[in-house]
Amino acid sequence: EGKIKFDDVEDCLVCVISSFSSVSSYENQTKKAVTNKGIQDAMTAFLRQSLEIYFIENPLEAEKIAEQVLVNKRSRENAEKTRLNIKKKLSGNLDMTNRVEKFVDCRSKDISVRELFIVEGDSAKGACVQARNPDFQAIMPIRGKILNCLKVDYDRIFKSDIITDLLKVLGCGVEVKSKANKHLATFDMDALRWNKIIICTDADVDGFHIRTMLLTMIYRLVPTLIHEGKVFIAESPLYEITTKNEVYFAYDEIEKDKFIEQIGEEKFTIQRSKGLGENEPDMMNLTTMNPETRRLIKVMPDDAAQTAEIFDILIGNNLQARKDYIVEHGNEYIDNLDVS
Repeated sequence: EGKIKFDDVEDCLVCVISSFSSVSSYENQTKKAVTNKGIQDAMTAFLRQSLEIYFIENPLEAEKIAEQVLVNKRSRENAEKTRLNIKKKLSGNLDMTNRVEKFVDCRSKDISVRELFIVEGDSAKGACVQARNPDFQAIMPIRGKILNCLKVDYDRIFKSDIITDLLKVLGCGVEVKSKANKHLATFDMDALRWNKIIICTDADVDGFHIRTMLLTMIYRLVPTLIHEGKVFIAESPLYEITTKNEVYFAYDEIEKDKFIEQIGEEKFTIQRSKGLGENEPDMMNLTTMNPETRRLIKVMPDDAAQTAEIFDILIGNNLQARKDYIVEHGNEYIDNLDVS
């Protein structure tokens, strides 16, 4: 039990004492309290001794009083916890712009249309901010690669500013019962501030790695978001093919070859994407952010158990399973290796 306070006792125990003093001084005109220290000390000693004797002689009454004091204490503690939880829940609905570094919110408060783009780095943030629709699209940049949430414990996870800032922006708390997440509320799907959570990274190895780490974080801390179909991946074009009259955006090698074949003998130039931060705002809007023209992949784990198993093999602590997987399936990825 925590420490008992005077309020816990005051609510259930009233002592009536009759005393006489030839010399007394009082706190004020209402004579609410005696300020003579000698009288105070004498009465305190008398009360302590008398109560001790009374409790020894009347154990049932003493137990009733003790139980009531504990009831008062626990009620006070529960009321304080409720107050703090309500405070956290209400503060979660406040404008996050002033509370999370570099987060750019949108204007709309209608959760059914709000979209959160999680992008890598300040350069990608700048391009996305210019390309977005500020009415319903918000931008949350992350600094570098986040922790692998399958390999580290909750203490390290919740000490990461990148992860905790992102969770604060989501607003729904975490599905983890741990002392480490004391600054984050328990999970509440109704508190989610977004209709779509869109992971938007570069179309390169580093970008894919960051995407995987973000998905791993969501899968471990707030898996309900995936099961409810709230998590998406934004596909960004790998190539920009420009002719005299047309511009084509290819999202992979197959599309690039298809467009080149379609162009035929006409002259064209090919520019490979150097990252989201290098893209022009108009191109970003057209290919990545505009709901009418963009491509989104909905993250839907059809088999949660299988997904957990694959995540554990590829990026978890199961080293032997990862070696076995590479031996069995490594040949399937040879075409993607850079052997130059």
